[in-house]
Amino acid sequence: MNLLEQLKKVTFVVADTGDFERMKDFTPKDATTNPSLILKAAQLPAYRYLIDETIQKNPNTEINQLIDHLLVAFGVEILKIIPGRVSTEIDAEFSYDLEASVAKARRIIDLYKALGIDQNRILIKIAATWEGIQSARILEAEGIHCNLTLVFNLTQAATCAEAKVKLISPFIGRITDWHKKNLGEQWNESTMSGLNDPGVLSTSKIYNYFKYFDIKTEIMGASFRNIGQIQALAGCDLLTISPELLEQLQLAEGDLQTQLSFFKAKAMSFEPVKCDEISFRNGMNGDPMASEKLSEGIRNFIADTQKLKELLGSWQ
Repeated sequence: MNLLEQLKKVTFVVADTGDFERMKDFTPKDATTNPSLILKAAQLPAYRYLIDETIQKNPNTEINQLIDHLLVAFGVEILKIIPGRVSTEIDAEFSYDLEASVAKARRIIDLYKALGIDQNRILIKIAATWEGIQSARILEAEGIHCNLTLVFNLTQAATCAEAKVKLISPFIGRITDWHKKNLGEQWNESTMSGLNDPGVLSTSKIYNYFKYFDIKTEIMGASFRNIGQIQALAGCDLLTISPELLEQLQLAEGDLQTQLSFFKAKAMSFEPVKCDEISFRNGMNGDPMASEKLSEGIRNFIADTQKLKELLGSWQ
């Protein structure tokens, strides 16, 4: 078996793309999208029809609402291909606005429902700020499941779990990017890759903490830079992977070792992380990598959403 086939035996594989035609080659369980991925897909000629249909079906619709329809349109097409769930991200500009996040999430779910999609097949993606986590707490209580994204440390992860969030997405590659940049010439690729990769170490810690305390929140590793990072997290609940890296796994041979497991985690020892607001904010402030990458991720998603709005507006 190739590495992708072996990985599917120990981890649920998720496609990280808006290019739903391409994901057919890899038969993933779930799929994730974000403003950057939808922007990339929307510029492909193959998906121009979807944009035209969205505009035609929603004439004279304000651009912010039209974006919602487009995100849902991509989600519906993705759900025709996969057996599981699709993650649809709300506006990153609401990352620090609890009420706006809840309202937007409810609107996205209503749009899916109007098209006959069961809400259990949707995960609402929200940035893992304090406000984002509290909005997810409200939504989860209503049966609207959430994917808390831009997770960079155990403080965020544990707080999400305390809020009964369905799923979190630690960003492996971006954690590693920060450490590479911060260390500069001191970065040693040979000793800081694979199981010693900073992003892998962070996500492994989250996984082991969750399993040690029997936390039900699912962990989905995201933002991979190479297949070595993926192999080092074999056994994680889910891994969301770009088509490019899925193809590399599909073409690669070798023996994949399961690195993460419930039983290994149970043999470890952890102290509970405090999840109140003050502890969360102190935990983030004390972690330059997490606070910087969270803010940067939100800014980038806002910028790509704006580009998507401009693109859609030019075709209205």
